[in-house]
Amino acid sequence: MLSSKVNSESHGQDSSYFLGWQEYEKNPFHETLNPSGIVQMGLAENQLSFDLIESWLEEHPGVLGLKKNEESVFRQLALFQDYHGLPAFKDAMAKFMGKIRGNKVKFDTNKMVLTAGSTSANETLMFCLANPGDAFLIPAPYYPGFDRDLKWRTGVEIAPIHCVSSNGYKITKEALENAYDRAHELNLNVKGVLITNPSNPLGTSTTRDELDLLLTFTSAKKIHMVSDEIYSGTVFDSPEFTSVLEVAKDKNMDLDEKIHVVYSLSKDLGLPGFRVGLIYSNNEKMVSAATKMSSFGLISSQTQHLLANLLSDERFTTKYLEENKKRLRERRDSLVSGLKKAGIGCLKSNGGLFCWVDLRHLLRSDTFEAEHSLWTKIVCEVGLNISPGSSCHCDEPGWFRVCFANMSDQTLEVAMGRVHGFVMNNSNHGKQKRTMWDSRRRSLINKWVSKLSSVHCESER
Repeated sequence: MLSSKVNSESHGQDSSYFLGWQEYEKNPFHETLNPSGIVQMGLAENQLSFDLIESWLEEHPGVLGLKKNEESVFRQLALFQDYHGLPAFKDAMAKFMGKIRGNKVKFDTNKMVLTAGSTSANETLMFCLANPGDAFLIPAPYYPGFDRDLKWRTGVEIAPIHCVSSNGYKITKEALENAYDRAHELNLNVKGVLITNPSNPLGTSTTRDELDLLLTFTSAKKIHMVSDEIYSGTVFDSPEFTSVLEVAKDKNMDLDEKIHVVYSLSKDLGLPGFRVGLIYSNNEKMVSAATKMSSFGLISSQTQHLLANLLSDERFTTKYLEENKKRLRERRDSLVSGLKKAGIGCLKSNGGLFCWVDLRHLLRSDTFEAEHSLWTKIVCEVGLNISPGSSCHCDEPGWFRVCFANMSDQTLEVAMGRVHGFVMNNSNHGKQKRTMWDSRRRSLINKWVSKLSSVHCESER
């Protein structure tokens, strides 16, 4: 007696990306309480700079006490706030976004729609820009959560733009045209292109040439261009981050009504629990409709109050962005160095909270079944939850997304120790049969192939 939405399997959460989380939650690693548990390396959280925010909060106790100039603002914040948001917060967000982009782009708060995180922002955009059955082109590999966020409730389809490792997964004109043509062969009405910049899962920023190509392509096809820039403040290495809005400005397209940007504070400030996101667009009609839709997922008044004060502190935001990038770069280097010692390479990254790791040489065969088998072994035996490339719709077996910013230095050392042990053991005993685990992996693979995927690890490795 439930709706077809409830009974359908279109939510995308039967992906190995989410199944790995489930196994981690059953047996989470803790340095002292559960040192043999699973280390979470499948969650793109930024915990490296919490101390900077905590220090600011200690220096400004009145903000948490809901005070302004020593006067209580509790009653103002407790009363109903309309869905346009607090002006002070929107002003602070506009300045912070401009600072991340080197003030090469300025943001008009009247063109902002506040949402409860980027998940809500992306879904709202799909509701506003497409009808059920329409499609958006997305460069693959792409974030596995998009199969849920963009498709499940909206009925919008995703048509992948197939990018390849041989050229560093660059977006090419040929790949764009092929994806567009394939979508039309499937009778899909393409409404736009959506990218993440920097890329999730690759950890690379989109180049100026690629952005120029994308804007030329979407303009010629008269379709929308959506740039999810939630990792924009994490770019810690060259090339520097370039927003689609900057390239649009250079092409005299800065007022184009088909260009839209998504942003949040989940990655740059490490605040996913605060549920802060937004849409930025020149399209007045879309902004009006999206603002009305935002009433289904508003940002709380006290959250806006706190962050308006934090982001308005220019000295703090300057220090935070510089130090956070430094820490991310150092942590990326630690992961890459540790993997290199084990004979494992990565795609060269310059942003994000993860690396795209090449484990092709550890596959039994060049198949996604072999990739799934390897992934199951890494989760169950090695005790590391990482995300297989197939969950990101990668065309080539053997690539994995590995997150590095959601743990301590000590936990990363534990993870690298496990990787070294696994690779050494795999090299010395790769051809030896391990009855219990081989049987377990065969069972898992069969479930996965039949779309009844379930990882099922023993409590002890």
